[in-house]
Amino acid sequence: MEFFNFHTHQFTNQSNVLELVNQYPKEFDATILHYSIGIHPWYIQEDTIDADLKIMEEKLQSANCLAIGECGLDKRIDIPLELQISVFKKQLILAEQYNKPVVIHCVAAFQEVIALKKEMKISVPMVIHGFSKNSQVASQLLKEGFYISFGKYLLRNPDLETVFKEIPNDRFFLETDTIEETIQQVYDVAASYKNIEIKKLQNIISSNFVAVFKR
Repeated sequence: MEFFNFHTHQFTNQSNVLELVNQYPKEFDATILHYSIGIHPWYIQEDTIDADLKIMEEKLQSANCLAIGECGLDKRIDIPLELQISVFKKQLILAEQYNKPVVIHCVAAFQEVIALKKEMKISVPMVIHGFSKNSQVASQLLKEGFYISFGKYLLRNPDLETVFKEIPNDRFFLETDTIEETIQQVYDVAASYKNIEIKKLQNIISSNFVAVFKR
């Protein structure tokens, strides 16, 4: 593995990239090599939650399923936060049961996510994907044991350079999510911001991959 794409919705099947492809229970694609599976807060449907969780539990037992998610909380959508929290908690229980890391979608709900981690005594790694906030939020997440993944906003928002530089090397991942740019392009920007060679960055992320995914 030269490159690890922590979170993507596009399976490109490149030989030098390990892609953690986001999958939804209702739209599962068995041809994808490595994936996460979860109920995204945007797509919660009360009448299918139990069926979705059942599919998730089945897939979690596969070696190709590396993580749960993306799942989490989003205060900028119409789905009631109470329902989102209920569905998120059920997925965190599965993550603990099957010892899988969690890919987290979090919009304007960092305090709630942190509180749930503490309340439920979650021991598996929790990774905030698509981080775009300031150093204060990043620092609080790191203090509470979260990992942070960077992608689109690292390319789009120059102000994030300062935040990214402050992230300890053993606590971050890189991703493409839904953008058209390649993971190699994200690595290029990240290496430039950290002022290190690509090879060093690859080694850092490979070590983080082993630490989080136990592979």
